[in-house]
Amino acid sequence: MKAIELEKAYNPRDFEGRIYAAWVDKGCFKPKSDFCKDAGGVQKVAGGQTYVVVIPPPNVTGVLHMGHGLNHTLQDIAVRYHRMKGDDTLWVPGCDHAGIATQHVVEVRLKKEGLSRHDLGREKFLERTWQVKEEHHALIAAQQRKLGDSVDWDRERFTMDEGLSRAVREVFVTLYERGLVYRGNYLVNWCTSCGTALADDEVDHEDTPGAMYHIVYPLADGSGGIEIATTRPETMLADTAVAVHPGDGRYAALVGKQVNLPLTGRQIPVIADSYVDREFGTGAVKITPAHDPNDWDMAKRQNLQIINMLNPDGTLNENAPEKYRGLTCQAARKAVVEDIAAQGLFRGKEDITHPVGHCYRCNTVVEPFLSDQWFVRMKPLADKALASWKRGDLVFYPRKWENTYSRWMENIRDWCISRQLWWGHRIPVWYCDCGEVIVSRTDPERCPKCGADSSRLRQDPDVLDTWFSSWLWPFSTLGWPESRDGPRSSSQGPQSPSDFERFYPTTALVTAYDIIFFWVSRMIMAGLEFTGKAPFRDIYIHGLVRDKMGRKMSKSLGNGLDPLDLIAEYGSDAVKFTLAFMCAQGQDVLVDRDSFKLGSRFANKVWNAARYILGNLEGRALLPLGDCALSPLDKWVYSRLNAASASARSALESYRYNDAASALYEFFWNDFCDWYVEATKLSFRCEDEGEKDRAVSVLLNVLAESLRLLHPFLPFVTEEIWGKLPQALTADSAGRTGMLVNAAYPEPDGAREYPEIAGEFSALQELVRSIRALRIDAGIAPEVKLNIALKVMADTPAAGFSAYTGIIELLAGVRNITFTETNPPKAIAGGGAGYEVYLLVDGSVNAEQLIARFTREREREAQFVIKLEAKLAGSFSQKAPPEVVAQEREKLLTAKTRVQKLASYISNF
Repeated sequence: MKAIELEKAYNPRDFEGRIYAAWVDKGCFKPKSDFCKDAGGVQKVAGGQTYVVVIPPPNVTGVLHMGHGLNHTLQDIAVRYHRMKGDDTLWVPGCDHAGIATQHVVEVRLKKEGLSRHDLGREKFLERTWQVKEEHHALIAAQQRKLGDSVDWDRERFTMDEGLSRAVREVFVTLYERGLVYRGNYLVNWCTSCGTALADDEVDHEDTPGAMYHIVYPLADGSGGIEIATTRPETMLADTAVAVHPGDGRYAALVGKQVNLPLTGRQIPVIADSYVDREFGTGAVKITPAHDPNDWDMAKRQNLQIINMLNPDGTLNENAPEKYRGLTCQAARKAVVEDIAAQGLFRGKEDITHPVGHCYRCNTVVEPFLSDQWFVRMKPLADKALASWKRGDLVFYPRKWENTYSRWMENIRDWCISRQLWWGHRIPVWYCDCGEVIVSRTDPERCPKCGADSSRLRQDPDVLDTWFSSWLWPFSTLGWPESRDGPRSSSQGPQSPSDFERFYPTTALVTAYDIIFFWVSRMIMAGLEFTGKAPFRDIYIHGLVRDKMGRKMSKSLGNGLDPLDLIAEYGSDAVKFTLAFMCAQGQDVLVDRDSFKLGSRFANKVWNAARYILGNLEGRALLPLGDCALSPLDKWVYSRLNAASASARSALESYRYNDAASALYEFFWNDFCDWYVEATKLSFRCEDEGEKDRAVSVLLNVLAESLRLLHPFLPFVTEEIWGKLPQALTADSAGRTGMLVNAAYPEPDGAREYPEIAGEFSALQELVRSIRALRIDAGIAPEVKLNIALKVMADTPAAGFSAYTGIIELLAGVRNITFTETNPPKAIAGGGAGYEVYLLVDGSVNAEQLIARFTREREREAQFVIKLEAKLAGSFSQKAPPEVVAQEREKLLTAKTRVQKLASYISNF
């Protein structure tokens, strides 16, 4: 063989783009069943397991942040692993149209041009939005390629593409027909900035500074007043009652009376309701049904009047006294408090911090708002989803999220699905002048009631919530509803099965915990309702990426990291490996820029190890592994490779990414590089050419299998090295040379278990570490060759050291090993399980210098002991925290042990 040269420096920019393009061009990311067709060209379903993942679709107007970096890394590792396992593997990519966020981006652009969406009109506005979508989609796709996502690009979907739009209409109309979609005038969460309703789980509650205002409402009969406490005094203008607890004796005589509502000229009743917390504030609460969800519920129970005082833009409307009309809520609050104080009815305020709902997109304070909206009746859907989980159809990783899931399902509220936007799926409802409401899968041409043509039909102006298309993602992306009825018959013969038939239900969902309500739970409900099956089996919920202080990454804190910047600096493999290595189940991932040096160092280690091995092939012959007699060293490394393969497979099957990454890191860096590769240098230094060929052949086979083991975590660097290996190592069973991405993942093999050799080598490693520790203790330079004596016990792994003297001498920097049954004089002793080792103070070591050094160090340590004992004998032990005192006692014990050891060294001389 010729030596194979790798570049001296590991530079991922040289090959990552080239390799990704090759993967795509060769169809490496496609399911293997795509290549299974009969003689007539009809697609066959591959036998065996499928592994299918649909990507959580990123917002089309966003950019990929560190959260995406983690999420895509974890999916990619799982997908690559299952592809190499031989499963029929598919990872479906796509983007979400992100209604509110995308419309906001376009409106900001228009504002810079001095325009609004209303200036353009709906049709022109949507044309501009599609343009923005195309720009951003190209950017996101490029970012995914940089990350190395092994998705099937030919199956990419968009939540507003033709097929998914059909699915959305089908689901809306079907739910309507089943009585699960309805329209009503209800209290909703309203974003005055976005101008739309929000679902409950689209409201972020943040602790916000505020105040509790105390106001007196005079009794109408002039007999006194009742004091209420509120954080939103401006809403008193829409009050329709004052409520007290029926068991509160302080107010029993007032129930049924009327109070004068200040500033309005209206009278409202005092009512009793058990919802009231008599310990909160004064025990009397103002009731504003149109602007508080709890008050809304009470109004329904008590048959109270409901007054809406807000316009959609958040200003006060005609139902407020004239003085306050047109004011924002904040301005009205200031004016109301001033006017109440002027009437002598203000009793003061106290500063508080309380949770306030904010829009999850623009962070505007959300107002409870009364409006006509479309809703999904969720209880029947949730009941099916709960039953599916209880049957064991769904498995959460980690299991703790099952409690969160079940609580949410058990307490679910109806879902407001209409949004007052232009960008999104238009609600498929039309209103005729005759009063008929038409809910249709296709645009109606005429009214079914009066026969009027389409010119007299008005489509509902609202669009559906973005999540209404996203909850269909696992099956709509695979061709539902067209393919829901099974194989199609054809006069031309059998037809290929659809993706829905081949790949649904999917296998796994990998997502962050912050969208478990938005998306995960709803997908389960939709899958069960429309396909009769849970959309996936495994639900892996990972943490968020935070900074080293545990804070969420944000522009305002200046602690954000751009995964593309990190890839440019360290390479994609370094970023992926670091994130996987640090991703423990149930925990957030805390990183800073320097964290990614871990993955960079590991990728460098792999590169340099391969460079060393491939660079030393000159003149060697590659032998079939079956023709190579394995040495004890070879058997040991194969047993370690076997263990690493078993650990990685076990961890990946249960989504323990950090455990898998740790096992692979430990094997390759420690077992393979630091021990095996170093020890094989003995074979390359010998005069036996046959031994050199044998050793290099085994070494290359171990390297090749190690690359297969590492590939899901370090796909680019392993693929680049794989392409440099001799073809005999990379060919499949039919002799075809392929890319590593489609090679077989290593399987544990019982024939590779060598427990006796593993025990001997473990003892040998302990011995080498002992000798290295003695060298450090004695202050002897690494380049100085030592003479040592070994005393070993029979019937222990150490008894086999005599067979490994060459390896011990090589790895520990030893000139000569003497086996002895007595304790040699003038020696520094160490030991371990089944052996004692002695560093001989002879011609290789200057004994006088060594005694002088030990004496100085003993005196220094003795002084330190005296100082620590005095410290611990004084008041320090009583005043310092217990953990600090324990640390000092540990230091004292260590120092005393060191003094005794140094004294024994000196006495030996």
